[in-house]
Amino acid sequence: MNAPAAAPPLLRAEHVSQRFGAVPSLDDVSFDVPAGLVTCLLGDNGAGKSTLIKVLSGVFPPTRGRLLLDGREVRFGSPRAALAHGIATVYQDLALIPLLGVWRNFFLGTEPVRGRGPARRLDVARGRATALAELDALGIPLTDPEQPVATLSGGQRQAIAIARALLRGARVLILDEPTAALGAAQRGLVLELVRTVKARGVGVVLITHDPAQADAVADRRVVLERGRVVS
Repeated sequence: MNAPAAAPPLLRAEHVSQRFGAVPSLDDVSFDVPAGLVTCLLGDNGAGKSTLIKVLSGVFPPTRGRLLLDGREVRFGSPRAALAHGIATVYQDLALIPLLGVWRNFFLGTEPVRGRGPARRLDVARGRATALAELDALGIPLTDPEQPVATLSGGQRQAIAIARALLRGARVLILDEPTAALGAAQRGLVLELVRTVKARGVGVVLITHDPAQADAVADRRVVLERGRVVS
């Protein structure tokens, strides 16, 4: 009997190139993002990591090459379109508003509502409960959903951004230098979050310039240098 065909990876980049004028930022980049694994993209500044993130997340299409999701070619016109296909990106700034509370940052424009017409209003109780439950599922127990994000640790802020992406349906989660500027304890918290997310079957793409960080969580590594995959 023939063995069953292996399932395609969640996301595949095939021969992706990106040029801005005459300057090549990516040159024939190919790699896979399987479900339930952490794929680390490593490289120094200028290696092409930021450009690759923007191609994967729909900021702009590749000049050449293609992206496949579940084995089918996809083209994204915007980050919103990529998110609608289950590809979410958490950038270093986390897109959080420091003076707003935890639950409001958790939704940011997608708050649950109740009622219809003129009686339509925010469902504050459901929003608070959802935020705390999702964070608790990631191992971040908070008790006050109104606590300003500015008062949280760096690891807790990362957890809010990651939990928000998961709630919005992320199947591929791209994390851009998630431990930058964090102390040792908070770096450990974030890397544990990454392990928790992959255990849910999410394909994680973790961008870093730190080989030690890749050693801690990577199942697969892709090393970029001057826009090319060198390892």
